[in-house]
Amino acid sequence: MTKYVVRIMGVAIITTLLVPGGAAFAQKSKLGKPDTGAGTTTAARKYLEGRWGLVSFDVFPPGKAPIKLGGQGSLTYDGFGNMQFEVRIPPDAVEPLRLAGIPSNNGVLSLSGRTVIDMQAHTITYVIQGQPPAGAPSGPLALNRKRHWVVEGNVLTLTTKADDGKALSIAKWQKVG
Repeated sequence: MTKYVVRIMGVAIITTLLVPGGAAFAQKSKLGKPDTGAGTTTAARKYLEGRWGLVSFDVFPPGKAPIKLGGQGSLTYDGFGNMQFEVRIPPDAVEPLRLAGIPSNNGVLSLSGRTVIDMQAHTITYVIQGQPPAGAPSGPLALNRKRHWVVEGNVLTLTTKADDGKALSIAKWQKVG
């Protein structure tokens, strides 16, 4: 009986050690290769990685005249979805932006955080530490508004839209590094 119990225990231990590894291997085989190639989140992150210079930035506050910010700004993404954004606002645009719900710090809009890319919807959501991702929009550039993206060559266009689908802001960025 003792040899029989030892043999069963040995088989049980070996099975316990091998099955999880085998199950993990089988699961990997079912899942396929990692998310790579054109049209994947990995490819999008790789495309965004680097430094971008602002080409143009227009804000369209509802019921008010468009505000053109020109092209003084930078956007930097790293390979992990982290980003830094800074736009210098022309002096004559600071007050109209404030009235539209876009306050600046001495004429500078800046933020840093993470991005979440939705490949199917072509949107980017900014996740800023300490800022809630949901809630009522507070202005044309509210963080809970998704940025709709379009890529044309080395130009990235980010459009923030109102609930009715109208553009609230359009920023064009060109890759510089």
